[in-house]
Amino acid sequence: MALSTAFTELLGVEHPIALAPMGGSAGGALAAAVSRGGGLGLLGSGNGDREWLERELPVLAGERAGKPWGIGFLTWATDVDAVARALEHRPTAVMLSFGDPGPYVERVRSTGTTLILQVTTLEEARRAVDLGADVIVAQGTEAGGHGARHGRSTLPFVPVVVDLAAPVPVLAAGGIADGRGVAAALALGAAGALLGTRFQATTEALVAPATARAIVEGRGEDTERSRVLDIARGSAWPTRYTARTLGHPFLEDWRGREDELAGAPQARQAYEDAVARGEIPALPRWAGEAVDLIEDLPSAADLVGALAGQTETALSRAGRR
Repeated sequence: MALSTAFTELLGVEHPIALAPMGGSAGGALAAAVSRGGGLGLLGSGNGDREWLERELPVLAGERAGKPWGIGFLTWATDVDAVARALEHRPTAVMLSFGDPGPYVERVRSTGTTLILQVTTLEEARRAVDLGADVIVAQGTEAGGHGARHGRSTLPFVPVVVDLAAPVPVLAAGGIADGRGVAAALALGAAGALLGTRFQATTEALVAPATARAIVEGRGEDTERSRVLDIARGSAWPTRYTARTLGHPFLEDWRGREDELAGAPQARQAYEDAVARGEIPALPRWAGEAVDLIEDLPSAADLVGALAGQTETALSRAGRR
């Protein structure tokens, strides 16, 4: 039995589960698999790189079996032209994260595309409501990858956003990797959950095999939030967002010394040289605090169904109690 929520009814999906549009790893095959499985697959276009989109969009179109799908952008890194090009492919939804979505909202809404805005603070949540978001994603600091430097934990943050945004449906994000987490999100008043790290550990994810193994073997206490790796690799992420990753040699060497690292070009060159020699992964291994719950590498399509079943079991068990 499928769980019906305001999110599933709005998007026409079977399960209240969405794929986080992770740049670099949520490619066409992964987004299509999540959509085929009954969730909302969101392609992680990042800054809207034309070459990447031209490669991944046909994969998504060919494999999603006519199911609803979407595309996500890093608001601080993209531009109006990239969003306009994506809208030409008629996605069901566009998700904007990290930065001011204002310049892109009307372009999305004018096409009738569902507008999903991710927020990491109450200030961002109020802005999302004012801009007329159709769905709001409330991301807690337990999430893997980037998030607010001074954000809130998922458990207290989600219900506050739910109350603030009502009747706009809210998806919970951050520290959710199984059906119990999805059930908890629903109990908090959310209309579903958006998962990232769990979907990185699937056969369709565009991650190196070593990264997938590291996620399966990782523990929540192995993760930490920092700007170190963004600085070391020359990433232009705004300073108000840090990234949660698994352990890394540069984190050990430069923890708490971000300003010093930013002023040390020789250290950043050493990072690039170590990547070239294969001594450190080419990309940080983004992972959330729920990484302990990930023990296998299934197909994402099968995973969506398994998560939905776990969610129903968890809700039923809680009801009996």
